[in-house]
Amino acid sequence: MKDLIPAERIGKRILFLRNQKVMLDSDLAHLYGVPVKVLNQAVKRNISRFPEDFMFQLSENEGNSLRSQFVTLEVGRGRHRKYQPYAFTEQGVAMLSSVLRSERAVQVNIAIMRTFVHLRGIISTHKDLARKLDALEQKYDAQFRVVFDAIRALMEPPAGAARRIGCARAAK
Repeated sequence: MKDLIPAERIGKRILFLRNQKVMLDSDLAHLYGVPVKVLNQAVKRNISRFPEDFMFQLSENEGNSLRSQFVTLEVGRGRHRKYQPYAFTEQGVAMLSSVLRSERAVQVNIAIMRTFVHLRGIISTHKDLARKLDALEQKYDAQFRVVFDAIRALMEPPAGAARRIGCARAAK
């Protein structure tokens, strides 16, 4: 069951909102194999387990920003969410396994937690590398500035690779 859900698939669903890494209720429900309504009902029945630092509801502006990423919205009654999505932090995702009591929920949670840990490692490595580069730059004179600037440019993600809120979802 280790490869229940590939880490890349989970990683693509982690967003950065309000200075935190989060996953939306719709993405989590898809991974868990339950309707969004079922996931949110389970959370609401156990709301004391989900303080604001575990879960928050998106503002109207945040929700509109997500919705604007999808250019082909269907028209008609019942085609869109009635309420703004909920975002779950890493701790909120971990708490979901206690309210969604299926074996799949446990396995999905393990995969998600591993992905969060992996992302933390990547971020930490990047920060360490930037600190070491700064220290080296202090040791050498201005003639090496071009070299340091080139290295920094290589450390930056490609211009088109920025993760936008609400990127295209994988087909079911």
